[in-house]
Amino acid sequence: MAQAFTKLTATAAPIMRTNVDTDVIISINRMIGNSVRGHLGKWAFGSLRYLPDGSDNPAFILNREPYRAAEILVTGPNFGCGSSREAAVWALQEMGIRAIIGSGFGDIFFANCFQNGILPVVLDKAVIDSLAAEIEASQGAGRVNVDLQEQTVTSPSGVRHTFEIDPRRRAGLLEGLDEISLTLRRDHEIRAFQASDRTARPWIHFAG
Repeated sequence: MAQAFTKLTATAAPIMRTNVDTDVIISINRMIGNSVRGHLGKWAFGSLRYLPDGSDNPAFILNREPYRAAEILVTGPNFGCGSSREAAVWALQEMGIRAIIGSGFGDIFFANCFQNGILPVVLDKAVIDSLAAEIEASQGAGRVNVDLQEQTVTSPSGVRHTFEIDPRRRAGLLEGLDEISLTLRRDHEIRAFQASDRTARPWIHFAG
């Protein structure tokens, strides 16, 4: 089961670099061991977030107030590109991120967000740039609203933008259902097909 998402009004942090890959989001050396889940949040963006001595990098936006409490990221093009590691999404989720608004995402990262209760929203780059500029002008005080029911993003100044989303993925997030849970909701249809297919093609189902 994924965490349900309906709507959120929260602090948003712009990370406008292009091609932020999954290794930047979570380094491979933080994914070693059998119990990495639940311990990744503090290592998200580790190479940007920490200085070589392990102290916070004051130049990184998520180390500054009020962005430390951000639940929304506004991102540059092709965010989450690179390897398919789902731990990148786990790390963001564990640090409190619920929605990511960008002009484009790595395909596998994009799908993994839905599997873990994070809403990725795609808007035109010009809209993203304008949204980031508004947030920065308010020094993070201006909050952003993301409404999955209405499929809108509202900027700190009240400018409303609509976004498109796959209906199946939207339904899954609204109800907190991952792909497996969505499939199991159609269990009666699956069983009916299997029964019909056993009659029509018994040789396919021969188990002896």
